[in-house]
Amino acid sequence: MGRHGTIAGRKAAQDNKRAAIFTKYARAIMVAAKGGGDPGSNASLKNAIDKARGINMPNDKITRAIKKGTGELEGESYETASFEGYGPSGVAVIVDVLTDNKNRTTSAVKHAFDRFGGNLGVPGCVSYMFERKGVILIEMGAGADEDAIMEAGLDAGLEDIIDADEFFEIRTTPDDFLAVAEALRGAGYELAESDVEYIPNMETAPKNDADLRALVRLIDALDENDDVQKVYTNSAVELVSE
Repeated sequence: MGRHGTIAGRKAAQDNKRAAIFTKYARAIMVAAKGGGDPGSNASLKNAIDKARGINMPNDKITRAIKKGTGELEGESYETASFEGYGPSGVAVIVDVLTDNKNRTTSAVKHAFDRFGGNLGVPGCVSYMFERKGVILIEMGAGADEDAIMEAGLDAGLEDIIDADEFFEIRTTPDDFLAVAEALRGAGYELAESDVEYIPNMETAPKNDADLRALVRLIDALDENDDVQKVYTNSAVELVSE
């Protein structure tokens, strides 16, 4: 895939800096918990908790984040936002954030674009180059069979299954994502990763090695910001940190 890290690639990168991303996952749990602190009746919260456990986030941190979200503990109030712009060679970039200070985050995101040869744009300037899709990864082997996965998720809204190296990549509409994830868990499948993603429908390749290096540095700088949850690109080549 051309976007910055497939979620499989991002998961591997996250495993290498687990401590640094606990803050990001805690924020996601806090926001989801505003809809109720019981994951049995709040599918968004259950999905956020499952992702946190996937990176071995300690249970006490998960519990604390839930209580902050429900108001049982004092905590910051976070809002979601997205930024769109162009990296080197005109590669499209979308940045999803959770922030308690949008002015601070806007300044930091703009600084990263400016520093590495990009341009922060206006809402909608690049999002037309992407589709929003629910994306679920199930590791191949260990009893995972494409036909059986299709049967388990089809009634819940599963749209497609793609062979993604060592994983089956299941795609859904954003509205059906949680229902499909629950159906697959109910059928006994362990989800390696799951989320609603921006999938590029048109791709752009960096024009030269210098632009490629600058694009990688831009993505790394954005990823290092605690406010940034995810970064997507329509790069036609995989972006790997040096």
